[in-house]
Amino acid sequence: MTGLSPYHAKILPEWIDFNGHLRDAYYALVLSYAIDEVMDRLGLDAAYRERTRCTLYTLEWHMHFLHEINSSDELTVSTTVLDVDRKRLHVGCEFACPRIEGPAASAEVMLLHVHQGEKPSSASFPPGVQARLEALKLSDAALAARELGSRKIQLKRR
Repeated sequence: MTGLSPYHAKILPEWIDFNGHLRDAYYALVLSYAIDEVMDRLGLDAAYRERTRCTLYTLEWHMHFLHEINSSDELTVSTTVLDVDRKRLHVGCEFACPRIEGPAASAEVMLLHVHQGEKPSSASFPPGVQARLEALKLSDAALAARELGSRKIQLKRR
């Protein structure tokens, strides 16, 4: 696996607000679908979820709105693995729009691998998924060069 495939979204007319721009909530919807695609790409797909009763829960996300998205636009969300430990995944997402130079929006998301039993609890990633995540993780130099938003999300080591 060389990287994560981007998620492509077409803006629907009902997603547009009275100003002619994408409503805030639909950035979140697009981001959620992009994370679903990441899960599928990593092998945490529907078959995995049914077989193991494990999935990813969103613990936190930060969204940065950098440019207005219009009804005629299309969005592509590219996801990068920023950090990972045995149960958590920290990703960065950039929303690209062909008419805008640079990102239209960006997000950081902290995800937790959870077993959905009678009482949901965190669970370690399977070894194959852990290996893929480690292989996809940005190098320290690339991570240091990445411009983050107004508040940093990070894995706190215990």
